[in-house]
Amino acid sequence: MKKIIPALLLSAAASTGAQAQTFCMYDPVGAQGSAFALAKDYALVAKSWGANLELKAYTDERVAAEDFKAGQCDGVGITGLRGRQFNAYVGSIDSIGAVPSYDHLRTVIQVLAAPASEKAMLNGQYEVAGIFPLGAAYVFVRDRAIDSIEKAAGKKIAVLDFDKSQARMVQQLGAQPVASDITNFTAKFNNGQVDIVVAPGIAFKPFEMYKGLGTKGAIYRFPLVQLTGNLIIRPDRFPEGFGAKSRKYILSQMPTAQRTIQQAEDGIDEKYWLDLTAADKAKYTLMMTEARVQMTKDGFYDKKMMNLLKKIRCKYNAAAAECANNIE
Repeated sequence: MKKIIPALLLSAAASTGAQAQTFCMYDPVGAQGSAFALAKDYALVAKSWGANLELKAYTDERVAAEDFKAGQCDGVGITGLRGRQFNAYVGSIDSIGAVPSYDHLRTVIQVLAAPASEKAMLNGQYEVAGIFPLGAAYVFVRDRAIDSIEKAAGKKIAVLDFDKSQARMVQQLGAQPVASDITNFTAKFNNGQVDIVVAPGIAFKPFEMYKGLGTKGAIYRFPLVQLTGNLIIRPDRFPEGFGAKSRKYILSQMPTAQRTIQQAEDGIDEKYWLDLTAADKAKYTLMMTEARVQMTKDGFYDKKMMNLLKKIRCKYNAAAAECANNIE
């Protein structure tokens, strides 16, 4: 009997250590989607960190975030825009005009995956365990005659209902924001409910956005935002050090993610792309800067992240006018 009791205790301890963590992954296509496929690879690697992830696919991002908030998920994979509620610092990467290129974004993610940023990844009971690129977001218009800021006035533009900064930006253009969510904003563009939508190149094929573009539409070859995805966990439900290992691994996967994004953009027929004039690009840049500064003052964006993003922009272009002022 004396031998049996310790054996039972050891068995129970082993069972507790092997207890699975529920990881809820948003993928618009569901369990057959590319994001969920990557999550399967992630789960295999996570075993070496002492975690046993049980993946659960969600086609509704809002539900995934709410289930995570309610404690039904130990970890969640969602967009940075939706993830802002769990960590405003990381969630502010997806701010308008703040990350001009994929090179800039790679530097941002490298900085945040470093040990020096570990404290910033924690916010209360939540920890950002990985940041990955989803691609630059471009302006899609149903009529290429809408080729300037001024011509956007009065037009209907789809905005994500949970991201108030988008509605603010659209109103500044004199346009009409139409509340939407990730599951229907492209459909509204395709069926003509809105004239303009902002979306990444990776959305073009799966969401059949060529239907909305038709024969007159266009895509501005000018990124407004670098969209990111977040892996967020409740660290108390994971092995010690899981978050740091996860961030390092996700960083190592960036080249693969960027190739996927580039292939999607390269796969869009050249006839859809519209190059803006240098004057219009300058207008857009100024407009985005002014909007970003105001939205930071209003609390939409995290000021510390805005400072970091400016430092990174100035690292790539020290001659930029913003590097000589203290506006941001």
